[in-house]
Amino acid sequence: MEPKASILVVDDEPSMRLAMSRVLERSGFEVTSSSSPRQALEALRARPWDAMVSDIRMPRMSGQELLQEALCLQPELKVVLVTAYGAVADAVEAIRHGASDYLLKPFAPDALAGAVTRCLCDGDEAGGGEQGSLLVGEDPAFLELVAQSTSAARTDTTLLITGESGTGKEVFARHIHAQSARAEGPFVAVNCAALPGDLLEAELFGVRKGAFTGADRDRDGHFQRADGGTLLLDEIGDCPLLLQSKLLRVLEERIISPLGSGDAQRVDIRIIAATHQDLVKAVSEGRFRQDLYFRLSVIPLEMLPLRKRPADIPLLARHLVQRLAEDAGRTPPSLSREVLARLARHPWPGNVRELRNVIERAVVLNRSGCIEARDLFLDDWGESLEPSGLSAGMTIAQVERRLIETTLEAAGGNRTRASEMLGISVRTLRNKLKLFREEESAALVSS
Repeated sequence: MEPKASILVVDDEPSMRLAMSRVLERSGFEVTSSSSPRQALEALRARPWDAMVSDIRMPRMSGQELLQEALCLQPELKVVLVTAYGAVADAVEAIRHGASDYLLKPFAPDALAGAVTRCLCDGDEAGGGEQGSLLVGEDPAFLELVAQSTSAARTDTTLLITGESGTGKEVFARHIHAQSARAEGPFVAVNCAALPGDLLEAELFGVRKGAFTGADRDRDGHFQRADGGTLLLDEIGDCPLLLQSKLLRVLEERIISPLGSGDAQRVDIRIIAATHQDLVKAVSEGRFRQDLYFRLSVIPLEMLPLRKRPADIPLLARHLVQRLAEDAGRTPPSLSREVLARLARHPWPGNVRELRNVIERAVVLNRSGCIEARDLFLDDWGESLEPSGLSAGMTIAQVERRLIETTLEAAGGNRTRASEMLGISVRTLRNKLKLFREEESAALVSS
């Protein structure tokens, strides 16, 4: 029989300490509790532990101080911190110093068990390295966003996450799932802009054998796969109007009907929608249903572009260097002052995703042990996007085509990357390229 994972629970409040211990014991862990940080340190010196769950606000020694001393004694220890809503900044700071996760009081029992399970698995698909990277920051508006998302996780209410490409909408959706009572259930993400309407409907609701030509077997959709967990409808603004009406019914009734089947099937899911588009504008233009918008935006979260939190750029850069170097099995290089200044000046149109790509390239290519400004290639990146071949008298359509072609070339032919750089959806880019090909074909026929 595989031994139980050993968990040390630390809290100065007896009732809270007892409640957490019982939850973890029912989840199959070996649990020992300590009433003070000093007592916990004695336990850590006496034997190895798999994980520690600790309150942050305690007399004589805080949970953050305990974290630092605990990791000195046992560097591989996984630590989950528990805090009240008003101390979320302390929890975010603790993650920067080695904590695996944190929970806001009050939390569901399943959320505690899920947090411990995830950190013992060293990060599953519901958490992951990207989540940790985006939870680094000191900007007050950013910390408020983290607090709002963690608070929202305690409910099953539908959320709408908006923001520019690369700001981490999916990462925050995963963070919300990981902090929720559904944490041990599946997290399923579907990009509504990646497929045409008919295929997207099949992917969402599933297909029954014989529904259409080629449907030779029953196939579950994303709603069935997410049953018991969370479904992220990414780029919801690109969802066709006909499909929007069907999504509205699912949101209201939690009932789906696979293509080719008249039978209704109930699903138990939490739905999060995300988009980089202005849905209010889309509603006014008739591209998005007003009733669906109101149903989705029960709890709206607006992601901050990186340029609006410049003080966080050095923190994120250092954190990414550490994480990406560890992932590559390398010693983390240092960042020169010149590099930090250069990163602060860059406008970051691709937001945190762009910063991650720049840092990853610098870490992989660096040989000196110190990343210099020349390792960032930021100037080259900017120059490569300046569209050549423009001249007075060109039409807007011609300029648009030249910009798209230049950007696609700079992205190495990667349509997803090019669409992010242009600030449009993959579907829009695909439609533009299709239009260009049709124009070329028409020109050849007429010539």
